Amino acid sequence: MAKNLLEGGPSEGELVVAVVREVKQNGAYVDIDEYDGIEGFIFIGEIASGWVKNIRSFVRPGQRLICKVLRARKDKKSLELSLKSVSEERKRDRLAEWKNEARATQLLKVLAEQVGWSDEELAETQMELVESYATLYGAFEEAAKAPESLTEVGFEGDWIATFIEIAVKNIIPDTVVIRGRFILNVDQAEGIEVIRAALLAAEEVSNEESELMVTCHYDGAPSYRIDLKAPDFKTAEDGWGNATTACIEVIQTAGGTAEAERD
Repeated sequence: MAKNLLEGGPSEGELVVAVVREVKQNGAYVDIDEYDGIEGFIFIGEIASGWVKNIRSFVRPGQRLICKVLRARKDKKSLELSLKSVSEERKRDRLAEWKNEARATQLLKVLAEQVGWSDEELAETQMELVESYATLYGAFEEAAKAPESLTEVGFEGDWIATFIEIAVKNIIPDTVVIRGRFILNVDQAEGIEVIRAALLAAEEVSNEESELMVTCHYDGAPSYRIDLKAPDFKTAEDGWGNATTACIEVIQTAGGTAEAERD
């Protein structure tokens, strides 16, 4: 298991965002962005693979870098870092993660202003969201995809509606999820077959080209769950409307009753 090398600092092997403070002939001194008061040093041999003739050709003051944590330095107050050990792909991914988290922090501050939180309430809620969703950005992203998720994991309060509104306006999720249920009743001998046909009609709204996926599940008669996934809100909303219409039409044509409701 990776260990924290300094109290309140990153773990061994962790990728950190660092800002170059000073460049020397033998390496670069940096401040580690996400850990206040933690400094790092990148030895010239860890700047790049191969011989580094001029270190300033690779790093400059004010530059933001993605580095790997190697070990604590002898002073026990700073860390040795490596720049060359991080691939370009991992640099891009880690920098994108950092940018997303910084953006989410600003969005939460906007929420705090709107709902009148104190600094303590803001800090406490941020900590609880990170504990529940791993990252603050993850909390906003999940709220944008599945608004009911906040209450499902135990959050309460009037602020939730504002949080969801901010998330929907500012976060573009990889997948939008809509969940709901059908209440279906058909009083005839072939009722089960009619209901099966209705659920299949809803699922047939799925569209590979638009990446819309609709699935239906038995919850216990007369309730049937519908899950819908799409790449964006418009596709998801259109899919919900088409799927529910298709299901209800089959039931009503057979003389039954049908209702659709969102979770």
